[in-house]
Amino acid sequence: MALLAKDPTNVIITGVGGQGNVLASRILGNLLSMQGLSITIGETFGASQRGGSVASHLRVSAKGAWSPQIPKGRADLVVALEPIEALRILAEYGNKEVTVITNTRSIFPVGCISGELAYPTMDQVKGWLNEFSKKAYFIDATNEAMKLGSPIFGNIMMIGALSAVGTLPVTREGFFTAVSAAMAASKVDINMQAFDIGVAMIQN
Repeated sequence: MALLAKDPTNVIITGVGGQGNVLASRILGNLLSMQGLSITIGETFGASQRGGSVASHLRVSAKGAWSPQIPKGRADLVVALEPIEALRILAEYGNKEVTVITNTRSIFPVGCISGELAYPTMDQVKGWLNEFSKKAYFIDATNEAMKLGSPIFGNIMMIGALSAVGTLPVTREGFFTAVSAAMAASKVDINMQAFDIGVAMIQN
């Protein structure tokens, strides 16, 4: 069984509807479960079909199952497919020891598009995330995913980035096993490419 630096390790994967963070959480959960760890997943949905907030809570333990909802202020790792969603999660679940990995591509809510609300600049977002976390990583997963043919690969790149950060025992071999079980054989290679790109964006 894989060892954890903190048990349970509390992970939140967040984004907006249509970005694929629920799939990412299921693949990550399966990957860790294959290592003998206990995984409890809870999900919260806003107006996901309209681009609303979607968050998956993963509680990873070698000791047994925990309640699916992470307590307020107790996240250890936040993986955000949209930068404002990272801030939204930190406001409720953040603490001085949390690590954040966020995609830098913004998805503007209707209020911003209509001019009723102002979306902060990326420099502002980076400043706030750095202030309210122990460590924050910023990667342009959407841009790299588009080079593979679809922005949806951004969710897999975030798993690769998570692997490189080292908070959880996520390996390339483990990801290959999990993605092979979850997807058709024809899709495995391109998802492995996405995973490797995510790793490289943290390591470079």
